[in-house]
Amino acid sequence: MGVYSGRCQETPVCVKNIFVLALDDENTRTLYTVPGAENYRFHSLLTVDETQVGEIDVDALFDKAVSELDAFDGSVDAIVSYWDFPSSTLRAMLCERYGLPGPSVESVVKCEHKYWSRLEQQKSIDEYPHFGIVDLDERRPRPPEGVRYPMWLKPVKSYSSELAFLARDDAEFDDAVARIREGIGRIGKAFDSVLDRLDLPSEIREVGGQACLAEEALSGVQCATEGYVHNGEVVVYGVLDSIDYPGHSSFLRHQYPSQLPAESQRRLRDVSQRVISQIGMDNSTFSIEFFCDPSCHDVALLEINPRHSQSHAEMFECVDGIANHHAMVQLGLGRDPELPSGEGPYNIAAKWYHRRFVDGVVSSVPSAEDIERVRGELGGVEVDIVPKAGQRLSDLSGQDSYSYELAHIFVGARDETDLVRKYERCVDALPFGFEDH
Repeated sequence: MGVYSGRCQETPVCVKNIFVLALDDENTRTLYTVPGAENYRFHSLLTVDETQVGEIDVDALFDKAVSELDAFDGSVDAIVSYWDFPSSTLRAMLCERYGLPGPSVESVVKCEHKYWSRLEQQKSIDEYPHFGIVDLDERRPRPPEGVRYPMWLKPVKSYSSELAFLARDDAEFDDAVARIREGIGRIGKAFDSVLDRLDLPSEIREVGGQACLAEEALSGVQCATEGYVHNGEVVVYGVLDSIDYPGHSSFLRHQYPSQLPAESQRRLRDVSQRVISQIGMDNSTFSIEFFCDPSCHDVALLEINPRHSQSHAEMFECVDGIANHHAMVQLGLGRDPELPSGEGPYNIAAKWYHRRFVDGVVSSVPSAEDIERVRGELGGVEVDIVPKAGQRLSDLSGQDSYSYELAHIFVGARDETDLVRKYERCVDALPFGFEDH
């Protein structure tokens, strides 16, 4: 953690101390590209391992964050986060404690709690699937009334598709319930401690933070909106496409800008603005995941995230000229982000997820020289390797239920054809080794 004194009169420009929950190397690199970064000092508050790995204790994390902030020899000018729970909720709690711009804890939890989020959506939009609570206390739980197969089962609080399972029949339903029962406490117990801080409506108080939600599976093209709220005004600044691996539910890539028809994009923006207004979020970024049928412009909301997506940062930088982290920073300082559009060096950009669909021990990963060679040859490419040599893929944290991430590959390109060509050349040039045992 830095030791900047925070006394603005010592320099011509007032340098702002911005505390980032679970700041990592990949995002530090991106944060220092935002406009005005020379006037910011980014400080890590808590670590990625503390907030993303193993059992989560929100109260202990909050107390430790307060100790770190109180011990800092300087001004605390903003507290921000690009991570899901618990960081998103801790950020709201800490902003409230220190009187800094940020969303209310209740508005964040209304997004984080998947069942509460659906109940809020019912009040403002019609574009959502049939859903209901699965009673995990029953000897043999059954699907909620009115929810048909295929359906997704997931805890009311999870992230990165952790413990999310597709059930197409009773056997798959029973298997999903057993696996969710086994793992729901890792995050659910911590989520319960947050719920205890709020004056909850009865329907949320009854289900708590360790409940299972079932929702009918959606179909169509996956897509997302990104936006922010400043002084009550909801702004949607981007629509993106999310493309799965063929025959799988795991993301192959996110790409920006969306290639959907203009009317579909208009619907996505409208639904986003209405639901965020209903939730009452302010002074925060957000991202919302959807399914869309471009032939008739029907849309269906999948999930609301009370933070922007760090996965999209480089894409906005490539296309618009500024990473979406800029909105997070500006809102944290109480400012309107006023984002540009189309001012970047590329027409389209993507974050690709290079994955493996079977477990194994990683015997070797691409070297720094391999990565630098690819960057030099292709241009507009960044690569972040996920596992380390010697790691078993199933021990990686934050993975979905069906695959393992090997690398995140960011590509800027002229068009979709160029985008795919660059990615395929990257994969061919990045050698991984595995021991399948």
